[in-house]
Amino acid sequence: MHPFAIATAGDGAYFPLLQGLVRSIRAFPQGAGVPIVVLDLGLGTEERRWLTDEGARLVAPGWDHPFDRPMPEYFKAMVSRPHLPRHVPDAAVILWLDADCWVQDWSAIELLLAGAAATGFAIVPELDRAYTPFYDGAPYAHHLHDWYKACFDEATARRLFAYPLLNCGVFAARRDAPHWALWARLLAESLRRTVLFVSEQVALNLALRTGGLPFSQLPARCNWICFRATPFSSADGRLLLEPELPHAPLGILHLAGYPLPRKQDPHTLSTPDGGTVTRPLSHGSPNSGPEEALGRAFALYQHGKPEESGALCRAILTASPDQPAAAFLLGVVDFSLRRLEESRRHFALAIVLQPDLADAFSNLALLERDAHPRLAATLTRRALRLQSDALLFTRLGALLRDERRGGEALDAHRRALALQPESAEAWRESAHSLRAANRLAQAVQGYDHAHRLAPERTESLCDRLFASLSICDWRTHEETCRRLLEVIDHDQGIVLPLLSLLIGTNPAQQDRAARHFHRAIIGPAIIGPAIIGPASPAPVVRRPVPPGGRLNIAYLSADFHEHATAHLTAELFELHDRTRFAVFGYSYGEDDGSPMRRRLEAGFDRFRDLRHANPDDVAALCAEDGIHILVDLKGYTQNARLTLLARRLAPIQVAYLGYPGSLGADLVDYVIGDRIVTPPEHQPFYRERLVRMPDSYQVNDRRRPTGAPVPTRAACGLPAEGVVFCAFHAAFKIAPAIFALWMRILKRVPGSTLWLLEAGTDATVNLRLEAARQDVEPARLVFAPHRPQAEHLARYRLADLALDSFPYTGHTTTSDALWMGAPVLTTRGETFASSVAASLLHAGGLPETITHSFAEYEERAVRLAGELATLAAYRRRLEVGRTTAPLFDSPRFTRYLERAYRIMWDRHAAGLPPEAFTVEPT
Repeated sequence: MHPFAIATAGDGAYFPLLQGLVRSIRAFPQGAGVPIVVLDLGLGTEERRWLTDEGARLVAPGWDHPFDRPMPEYFKAMVSRPHLPRHVPDAAVILWLDADCWVQDWSAIELLLAGAAATGFAIVPELDRAYTPFYDGAPYAHHLHDWYKACFDEATARRLFAYPLLNCGVFAARRDAPHWALWARLLAESLRRTVLFVSEQVALNLALRTGGLPFSQLPARCNWICFRATPFSSADGRLLLEPELPHAPLGILHLAGYPLPRKQDPHTLSTPDGGTVTRPLSHGSPNSGPEEALGRAFALYQHGKPEESGALCRAILTASPDQPAAAFLLGVVDFSLRRLEESRRHFALAIVLQPDLADAFSNLALLERDAHPRLAATLTRRALRLQSDALLFTRLGALLRDERRGGEALDAHRRALALQPESAEAWRESAHSLRAANRLAQAVQGYDHAHRLAPERTESLCDRLFASLSICDWRTHEETCRRLLEVIDHDQGIVLPLLSLLIGTNPAQQDRAARHFHRAIIGPAIIGPAIIGPASPAPVVRRPVPPGGRLNIAYLSADFHEHATAHLTAELFELHDRTRFAVFGYSYGEDDGSPMRRRLEAGFDRFRDLRHANPDDVAALCAEDGIHILVDLKGYTQNARLTLLARRLAPIQVAYLGYPGSLGADLVDYVIGDRIVTPPEHQPFYRERLVRMPDSYQVNDRRRPTGAPVPTRAACGLPAEGVVFCAFHAAFKIAPAIFALWMRILKRVPGSTLWLLEAGTDATVNLRLEAARQDVEPARLVFAPHRPQAEHLARYRLADLALDSFPYTGHTTTSDALWMGAPVLTTRGETFASSVAASLLHAGGLPETITHSFAEYEERAVRLAGELATLAAYRRRLEVGRTTAPLFDSPRFTRYLERAYRIMWDRHAAGLPPEAFTVEPT
């Protein structure tokens, strides 16, 4: 028995089409020996001889139902199709192709056969209202309703007419599939009611849609119906079926709907947008012209063979240099292979060859997005002049937002939403721009709308929660956190890693969220209409160090300006031992012109501004500088460029300081922690190897200012008397549970004040309303405006006790307080983020203020508020510790960190994989 046979039908009038079909099959090596069975509907002697010479077997059609009047020949073929197993007895799978088909790409045949093998029956829906013109413009679906009703009944018609009709001009089925018998039974039933030219097609649709049998619904290329194919939508506007684009490769070309003379010579075919495209349908080799070759190149790319696709595109351009589609596809291929400069060049060539090719402008904009955002915005505008598109307006809004052109960004988003008000992505990006403009309440509404439109896009729910936290709007907090924990636990979507640290997760949940985020968001790279899978892991680069030579360390960050990271690390860069290490600063963030920026630039042996460098440029610079260890200071925080880490820019890559958790991927080899934030038992929750510093993981700058004048309590809006609790945390770190705890403390300490950092009018109003709800006078909340670092630090002198946040505890906020002598009360959690303050207090010499529950936290705060002498003693200890405590001994920290770098390098040089270790104190 043959694996499969191809069946068709024809008479003398259709013989030219039969010739075309047979020649198109035999033109492929795979089709040379395939059995072909032709239902003979009235062929002549010469025609039969020609088909026999081509290896076809002719059979007489047969059916079960007796007709009471003469029937046209094509109808005999139609009602024979449910009985094909008896006409084609020696094939395991029967593939039917109408005579007006041409096989253009053998992979379509393979898809049909695979579909039949998987489910028993494989078929393609009609993509069109192609036949509408034959019915005076009446919608095709109306006729489907009438046909179902005539062949069966009103209930069947109501149930099925909205479905795209499965087109039985092309299908494949196993000969032993139960679908044949059900199809034949339903056809006989319908023919007893009426005889229509669509009877057997309607019967097949009823069999497949309601018969409970599985079937494979295949893509358009397996049966491309060329006559005015358009997208098929349901009555409520939901897209049911999307035809492939006109430039996509055709698998099986089906001239359904054309009059017979046109079928025999189809020089031009209608396209979905109402135009025409000339497509010569020669029956020779499939690669006989640039159009056919381009189709093969596209198919190669779709099947994961970009190198072969690119080679064919180059051959096309060599033979026919004026082919914009080949240049465009080559740009996409080059991008998938990370040949970014070549990709730019080929998109530019496509534009030269076809200046109105909007997709080329938009893809070129995507390539320039990181390195040249202004150019990317210009290119996107050019694309928009050619094609008003919601997605392009959304991208333009994002580019303008990153350029801090907030008004223009919001205008672009408004235009995107006007074009596509039901786009969840447009709403989400608009909300991002509203958040960047500090219009947080409106951003919350935008994120909420995006989530309602696409509830499966759980990142919008995360965005909404973060924006709500930033204005202390907790109305849906508990419900949202519960939902996001379900998402993490059951892999139901994406939870932003940074947000996962704020919602009461454990280490395993944080790791799970990070892994899923990286797999779904960071890994894939998207360009224009093509979706390109994640890049293969970059090979580890080899950069030997000569005996006695220096290790080259590069610190990578977007925060080398006035930023908390810079305030902590500036002295570290200056203190590195230049006899053993060369230190490089790789900055892709803004240059704010501040004294801190100038200090950082001077603190490195070489400072590189990478704002306009693409990943290839950065990789070349790392090679030029001979970087041995790259230290990322960002992680999953704002403006991070994690795609750089994916390039494997250095033999060893390390995560430090910026993000308190795992990246959930093999982007870096080590995470710098300590025995409190990353104890050994947490290693299973990190892809990276844990390095434990002997004191605290956090470095500090001894040049933090301490000499600014201390303001008066009155100048700060504080009462003249009473205990002052300060909590200078970013608003998003203030969770409802910790705020409720602070309110209980205020109620138990009469006359006390809670001093918070100002976070905008909405946050102030919401916190005071919440205080009132918890029976605390709102005036007992005092808000400190933002001030330069020296003035801000001086305010800590007025605080009696600093209250820590939870579950995301204070980082720089805590070390700032300890540096200025203010005791900090914290509770230690079980994750990195919830243990940072405990780590800092241990290294700062004040472990007495570490608690292990909210109840203990509350009792300790109330007790200390009544023991001002104890607080004064703590303050004196911290003042002395500024010069003696390990937390602020920056030279000591730097030597330990350098030892860690040397251990990492020695393992690498010995050919050993990364391994967790502890830097032992000396």
